[in-house]
Amino acid sequence: MTEERITRVDTPEGNTHVRTEVIRDAEPRRSGGFGVMLLVVLVIALLVGGFVLMQGQNAEIAKDNAVADAAGSVGNAAESIGNAADQAAEKIAN
Repeated sequence: MTEERITRVDTPEGNTHVRTEVIRDAEPRRSGGFGVMLLVVLVIALLVGGFVLMQGQNAEIAKDNAVADAAGSVGNAAESIGNAADQAAEKIAN
């Protein structure tokens, strides 16, 4: 909205001064959507980061399980070798 104010001042000497003021309301601020776009990018980055973190943890768990299985297999093999050695010793002793 625009408003125009005209002020007329008469001096004692008889001079007249006219002053005109044009008053305009400020234009409403329009958002270009940058803030919303930044928020969407931030949320997507957080989701991707969370997914990568979860995949890393799953890989760590799988690695730990594989190491435990391998250790169990080594233990079973050592036990088998020990049994075979005992049997061979018994055969030699008899």
